[in-house]
This record gives sequence, C-alpha cells and structure tokens, in this order.
Amino acid sequence: MDARTKWMLVLSFCFSFAVRAPAQDTVQADELLDSVQNWVQENVDNDVWDALGLDQSRVQQFMVELQRRFQGQDVYELGNLQQTATQLIPVLRKFEETQPYALWLQSHLDYLTTANELRRQARPGTNAPPPTAQLQRRVWVRELESRPLPPKAQSLMPRLKPVFRGESVPQELAWLAEVESSFNPLARSPAGAVGLFQLMPATARRFKLSTSPRDERLDPEKSARAAANYLRLLHTRFGDWRLALAAYNSGEQRVNNLLRSSKTRSFDAIASRLPAETQMYVPKFEAVLLRREGKTLINL
Repeated sequence: MDARTKWMLVLSFCFSFAVRAPAQDTVQADELLDSVQNWVQENVDNDVWDALGLDQSRVQQFMVELQRRFQGQDVYELGNLQQTATQLIPVLRKFEETQPYALWLQSHLDYLTTANELRRQARPGTNAPPPTAQLQRRVWVRELESRPLPPKAQSLMPRLKPVFRGESVPQELAWLAEVESSFNPLARSPAGAVGLFQLMPATARRFKLSTSPRDERLDPEKSARAAANYLRLLHTRFGDWRLALAAYNSGEQRVNNLLRSSKTRSFDAIASRLPAETQMYVPKFEAVLLRREGKTLINL
C-alpha cells in the first residue's frame, strides 16, 4: 500500500468521527480516541505522517474533538479548533479524493471563527452563560455583512428557486445551499452527506433520490427538490421555520423531544440544549437570508 492510499484510508477513518451523528450513535471521546489510535498504529506507517508534515496525534485528537464539540452544547468550545482546521484544509485539498472533505470543512470553518467572536462577547470568567439565540443572530449578521456571494451562487440560484416554489416552499430557503455547502455540489461530509443541501443517504432515498450507481444528490435540481420536500414536511410538523431548520440539521426526534420536555414551541427556548452546531446553524441561515434577500424567517 503506497503512502497516498494509506493517507486516503486514514482520512476516511478519522473523518467518520468528525461529524454530527444521531444521539444513539454518539460514542464517548475516550473510546473514539482509542479506536483512532489503534487503527492508525496498525495500518499507517510513521513515514506517511512525516511526508505530510503532520503530527499524527494532533490529527487524531482534532477528529475526536471536532465530533465531541459539534455534538456538545458548549458553543464557545468550538473556537479552540479554528487554527487546526485552518491548517488541515490545505492538506485535504492536495488530493482529488479528499477535496470534497476540504470543501465541507471550509464551509464549516466560520462556525469556529464565530464561536471565538461569541466568546469574546461573553462575560469574563469560566461560568459565562451560553450565548442566546438573539446574540448569535446579531453576531452572525455582522460576520456576514460583507461576505461576497459564493462563486457558484449566481448561476445556481436561478435554477434552485423555481424548484422550491414548485414544492410550495418559500423560494428564499434555497439559500440553505450557502450554509450547507457554499454552493459547491461536490462537498461531502465525512458522515456521507453529499451535494448542495448535504443530504444523507437515508434522507435522499426517503425522497426518491438514488445514491448509486449514479448519485442524484450531485444534481442541483434533484437535490433541491428533496431538500424542499423535507423542509416542507418539517415545517408542517413543527409549524415554525426555525424549528424546521433545527430539525433538518440535528434530527426531527431530538427537536421534538426537547419541545415536549420544555412544553414550548420556540426555537429560542430550546436552543441552548441543542447541539452546538445546530445552535449556530439556524442563526447563521437567518443571517444569510437577511444578507441575500433582506428578509427574515418570520416574514416568510
């Protein structure tokens, strides 16, 4: 096995831990680290890491920490991973096989930078309260106020909006592609989500998309139709676009359970108990919507 093949394998293995996962599949961080370490020691020579100029233990720990912190509830913790993620992205871009992962990580990098900004605004001390959804909305608006259009947005949005309209969903929700993939259909999450709207295989099949031999999630219109259908279903269930987006990101059952236990129908009321990624995902989309359309979710 040559060095390049071994690098592909270790990335695939490590990245399988570096994503959001259903709660029932969450594994303790110590178990994740032990699994990664054992696999790497058995399958990857030390000279591979030397050739890449990477520290093996640092990459392993990053993968475990990214998973733990996206799944955890502490938004501030995400900021500590910004520097390592920034260094890893160019490495992933070196090989064609890992470029889709680089695209995914790049589209998630601003969660880490925004987490640092939120931490700067928190009260000093170790017991700073979690950032409210209102504060996050304000910070995301500032973070995105000068952000240019992603390169492919101008050509893709005229194709995506009619699909959303055709599925009786507000066409402005097509901007979800900016949050999910920065409008790059080749983006692939380590968990296997693919395309503009980062559909998981099960979700794709649920909405009649084939994942093999040809992956229809790579088709902009087909993936948009599936995403629009899913969002319509979620809005019908929860009656609120913020809750629908939270469920799109973290799962229907998780959102439903929190609403039931809290006896509320408000995203803001349950936000701090959602995964850190989801806490930021919804306000980020709201900021994108305001930046690109001058609208809010409440107005849709």
